Amino acid sequence: MASLPEHLDLHLIRILYLLLCEKNVSRVALKLNQPQPSISASLRKLRELTGDPLLVRGARGMVPTQHGESLLRPAKRILDETERLFVKKLPFEPQGAARIFRIAAPDYLDSQFLPNLVAGIRRDSPRSRVMIHSLGPEVDYIRLLSDGNLDLVIANWDEPPAHLHLSKLFEDPIFCTMHADSAYARRTASDEMTVDDYLSLPHVAPSPMLQGNQGVIDAFLEKHNMRRNVMVESAYFGLIPYMLTQTDLVLTTGRQFMRFYEKTLPLKSFKVPIKFPPMRFYQLWHERVHQAPEHRWLREQVSTAAKSLVFQ
Repeated sequence: MASLPEHLDLHLIRILYLLLCEKNVSRVALKLNQPQPSISASLRKLRELTGDPLLVRGARGMVPTQHGESLLRPAKRILDETERLFVKKLPFEPQGAARIFRIAAPDYLDSQFLPNLVAGIRRDSPRSRVMIHSLGPEVDYIRLLSDGNLDLVIANWDEPPAHLHLSKLFEDPIFCTMHADSAYARRTASDEMTVDDYLSLPHVAPSPMLQGNQGVIDAFLEKHNMRRNVMVESAYFGLIPYMLTQTDLVLTTGRQFMRFYEKTLPLKSFKVPIKFPPMRFYQLWHERVHQAPEHRWLREQVSTAAKSLVFQ
């Protein structure tokens, strides 16, 4: 058998497949809209490459040789696989899909946001799995997104990484909250609080959630040459509201997050006397999945869950 050329023409494989199927040079020429001498020349080249006649005369026309018949399935497989490489991406069909969606998010989101998201995915893609991961300073979410170990990261950043795709989900105004029976809450008849009061009160702050990020509250204060009196730092954000009920601590966070706890806990909220920008929550994803139909569907689910939140 002759050695393979450095660049094997895919069109030649298509001609090989059609010749083995049609067993007729003229019909193949008609199918490919090419002159018959061109197809005959291709057949000669194929015979040279394979070292086999491929088609020989039979009782009722041309018939494949034994070697020719053995090439039919490989040629078809090559053509099918090549078509898959360049075929237009099919739309994602969530009802029949069995995908694993990996989402990283902090626990200080609105209490209904992630439950609503999970409910939407379960309803529309019941065979898919959802894996929700925590965020922390030890989590290299940029690498995890790049490697495909995370699909999305949901959190709030002052300056999200520029090389990642993002879409804004919602904003949450900043309030501070304390035990309604704390000394300061009892002393202050109105919801007005001074800057000095705010900075000097004992604060509880969540541990940094992202690498190299001190948190939006303290970063903003540092930028304006201010520092609050942080007495407790906690990695368990969901437990902080309960800490407030037994201490004189003050929590600064988004208004939306605290609404859930204010319904059941003896808490009092104050407008912060410093003009903090609202907490801006985004979803971030990597370029590698930007065009994937199933990922676009997931991002739509996240956006829908965010839009369902009620802000008052």
